[in-house]
Amino acid sequence: MATDKNRRRKRKKYFNLRKGNAWVSTFLFLGLSMLSVAFSLLFLLVFSLIVIDSGIRNEYEAKSLLAELYDEGVSGEEPYLVFDKAGMDYIIKDSDGSILHAAGGNTCREDMGFTSLELSGNILSMHINVGNGSEVPIQLYSDTENDLFYADDEGELTVDFLRLENKMIRSMFGKQSDPLRFPVWEEIKLHGGEQTLLFKTVITLKNSSLAMIAILLAVMVLLIVLIFIAMLIHAVNSAINRNRIHQLLFTDIHIKGHNWMWFLFNAEQMLQKRLNAKKSYALVDVQFVGYRRFCVCHSVDDGEARLQEIYKCLTRLVSKKEICAHSAEDSFSLLLDCDNADNLRKRLNYILFELEHIGNNTFHAGAYIIPAAEKRRLDVDVERDYNCACAACASLDGSDETRAAVYDDKLVEEQRWVDIVENAQQKAVDNEEFLVYYQPKYDPQTSVLRGAEALIRWQSPEYGFLPPYKFIPIFEKNGFITSIDHYMITHAARDQKRWLDEGRRCVPISVNVSRAHFIESDLAEQIRDMVDKEGTPRELIEIELTESAFFDDKKAMLETISRLKSYGFAVSMDDFGSGYSSLNSLKDMPLDVLKLDAEFFRGEAADTKRAEIVVSEAIKLAKSLHMRTVAEGVEARNQVDFLASQGCDMIQGYYFAKPMPAEEFLQRMIAVTSEVA
Repeated sequence: MATDKNRRRKRKKYFNLRKGNAWVSTFLFLGLSMLSVAFSLLFLLVFSLIVIDSGIRNEYEAKSLLAELYDEGVSGEEPYLVFDKAGMDYIIKDSDGSILHAAGGNTCREDMGFTSLELSGNILSMHINVGNGSEVPIQLYSDTENDLFYADDEGELTVDFLRLENKMIRSMFGKQSDPLRFPVWEEIKLHGGEQTLLFKTVITLKNSSLAMIAILLAVMVLLIVLIFIAMLIHAVNSAINRNRIHQLLFTDIHIKGHNWMWFLFNAEQMLQKRLNAKKSYALVDVQFVGYRRFCVCHSVDDGEARLQEIYKCLTRLVSKKEICAHSAEDSFSLLLDCDNADNLRKRLNYILFELEHIGNNTFHAGAYIIPAAEKRRLDVDVERDYNCACAACASLDGSDETRAAVYDDKLVEEQRWVDIVENAQQKAVDNEEFLVYYQPKYDPQTSVLRGAEALIRWQSPEYGFLPPYKFIPIFEKNGFITSIDHYMITHAARDQKRWLDEGRRCVPISVNVSRAHFIESDLAEQIRDMVDKEGTPRELIEIELTESAFFDDKKAMLETISRLKSYGFAVSMDDFGSGYSSLNSLKDMPLDVLKLDAEFFRGEAADTKRAEIVVSEAIKLAKSLHMRTVAEGVEARNQVDFLASQGCDMIQGYYFAKPMPAEEFLQRMIAVTSEVA
């Protein structure tokens, strides 16, 4: 569950990175554009309403003075002359609504009965301050010649703002040269309400006012454009920075190509596509074996150049619907189409063949097959499955001719067993679950016991009795073999000391020391101290070195052997003849014992004569160098007779005895002692 959450969180971060704030910038652009248009229209609307409001107030106040003069009957003149001299279009009505007098054009829609213009939505409200701190509403009527004011469904006088703003814009930009005029009729009560005065008010919006509006509007538009440009620049910079971050996160700095993070998310996307559900895929780990050694022998720059060549080769070998990336220092990850395991192995071998032509390097490949699904793959976990591919790659032995492995049930069991062994190894040492078995060495001339080799077995409480091949290769890979060497030397010396204390006649015991130990400059001192701690004479412990150990640092090997001999230990070369530089090693190393590899005594009958010649000459060579010889793996009487005739010093093999527990070996020593006595 935690893994799924982590995967979803990683995927979310990835998509957030890819999307960035693109949607935010888009919405900001759209919002700013709409806001700019709305603000411009609102500006024109407010300005026009201010002009209309001001004009209506001014006209009402002026006509109110004339109304007072009318009520007073100034200069004895006919009362209507007050309004006529003012050049008004007006109507005077009595309380019954009959027209008493009218002048000018009668275009008042008094029958519509407008009662207010309120500024609520599209409605204008008018109130006049009467001087004592209170306001009175103005009764307004529409003009029949005016198309800017009309009655709405509720009988309110409404301004057609769209038409109003259209007229203003056309006037500002030269489409209409005349000033804008807005006629409306106002009402004043005369003689205490007995008569009603209706007069026409024409509100004029001059070109100078429109010019001022145009200037203010231009300034406002300019500011909006500048803000828009700034936002556009910000969005472009954000996109550039986002692309740079994308490049940093998903580009490998060594090969200048795709890295593991890019592979992880693109592989998951590809596998989760609905169209790809019916297809099988393979996650592949390609490892450059010995990459660090290559860098040491050449340079880091040469190593990176070689990685770039490998990446180019892999991208050439995969199709457009497959992906490739540099996943680790010495590894590349692939997602390939795969129909079956056999074809996959063939393709992997071809890929490795092509890679090895780059610079005569060695490559391994491990694969994990993701089978086709009936439904869309929603639970795919590339990290988990790729680990299986890496496990398949790690299962390949450097000396094995096989270069490609596919993760299967057998490999699963092998990996589980490796995990079991590694988890139990230290506990097994602490609890002394490892047993020391001894395989005797006999004199072929007299069949007398002359020595033995200490061999390890594991008596596990959980898994029973385990032979060496079940755990020693694991210890050699993970480095725990050095602890096993210490364990074996200590216990062999301890057995020898116990037998000596019991008065037994002991024979030399040889103990294998892994080549992994020879990176330690004080190996000879470690062996000396372990044997001395148990109180065992040093001449009873022989140190066996495998022939492959001589391929390493010969100078360090020679120094260690020399110090071991100076401390009183005998040193032998195990498995002589299994490698290709044994003679050269014999020339330089002051060894005491030469152990002939068991393969000399196996094979077809046709090879027997040739093998006898080689063994015979090897024994002569050892004698010439003052070395004793031990033949391993001897299982037949004719082999014993031949070795005896050639002067071989000791024989170790099933012909005389299999490896046996310490107590059984003790009985063999007791028997020899009795015979000698």
